[in-house]
Amino acid sequence: MTRSFNFSAGPSTLPLPVLEKVQKEFLSFQGTGMSIIEISHRSNYFEEIMEQTEQLLRELMNIPNNYKVLFVQGGASLQFSMVPMNLLTSYNTSYYVNTGSWAKKAIAEAEKYGEVHVQNCPIHHIPKLSLDSISLVDYVHITTNNTIEGTKFASIPNTGNVPLVADMSSNILSEEYDVEKFGVIYAGAQKNIGPAGLCIVIVREDLVGQNTLHTLPTMLNYETYVKSNSMYNTPPTFNIYIMKLVLEWLKQLGGVQQIEKINKEKAALLYNFLDESTLFYSNVHIENRSLMNIPFNTTSSQLNEQFISEATSAGFYFLKGHRSIGGMRASLYNAMPIDGVKALVSFMKQFEMKARMSNV
Repeated sequence: MTRSFNFSAGPSTLPLPVLEKVQKEFLSFQGTGMSIIEISHRSNYFEEIMEQTEQLLRELMNIPNNYKVLFVQGGASLQFSMVPMNLLTSYNTSYYVNTGSWAKKAIAEAEKYGEVHVQNCPIHHIPKLSLDSISLVDYVHITTNNTIEGTKFASIPNTGNVPLVADMSSNILSEEYDVEKFGVIYAGAQKNIGPAGLCIVIVREDLVGQNTLHTLPTMLNYETYVKSNSMYNTPPTFNIYIMKLVLEWLKQLGGVQQIEKINKEKAALLYNFLDESTLFYSNVHIENRSLMNIPFNTTSSQLNEQFISEATSAGFYFLKGHRSIGGMRASLYNAMPIDGVKALVSFMKQFEMKARMSNV
């Protein structure tokens, strides 16, 4: 069987060795004669998976001991509500940096629970922000990488004593971050971690259980997950199992430091071509170009449609851009092999040559 190149923004491609191990163990996990999806979450088998998964994540991200790691269902979108519900503790006010579509959705949810101050940024550029003088807010929220717009923060803003909350859904584990700069980090799994349906929340322990302004439903309270080790109810067991395998793959590869080098190399292959091309182009400010999500266009919508159609036929899947901005988008998450990017660039060169010849 020939594997296609999956450039989807999520759910995204997974490492082939992980898929092969899942396939091998699916009918009988560790010789039990049971599939991992059949094994009780209260069993020693699964408790060991949970412990190993958390330890691997702590090691790969260098997470300090005073941070809790939570496994939550509902995807990152549920965190749009859980963050304000848990962190609006003193001022009932938050500060959001609006850098794109997902930030807008987070803002809309936060506005249901308190006052929100918003700083808007251009769609293709995130200016360097001075946020250390912000006061009388409970937290500052950013989206480190914008999946749709293809932008990222070139540097993480300093928010002083105000906790910084980051949605890292589309670039967690793709480059190194200092966890201590953040009060909360959350990320949906379906980009660099595993299948959709799991969300990772990394929260500083002093921010847990401090809410006195709202009555929190049990399953929307970070304290519930801390006290129960994320097993107050049945967690997404299969997703966590696959996450463990992905983290093992990443560790064997050399960890986040090594994958960041690989990701920069992959992104440079495509960006360099876009910068030299007379047909394809990127609108994103060079300083803020994402390593994970690369939107691009041709000189006409007709050529865009033709490119997407021919690329799909050639085995390059899900290159159509998000409906809100159109064009194309290539998502180069950790599991995308460098050969996939090289093959895509080669195909784009051939497409450009044909387009040029047809206009001669």
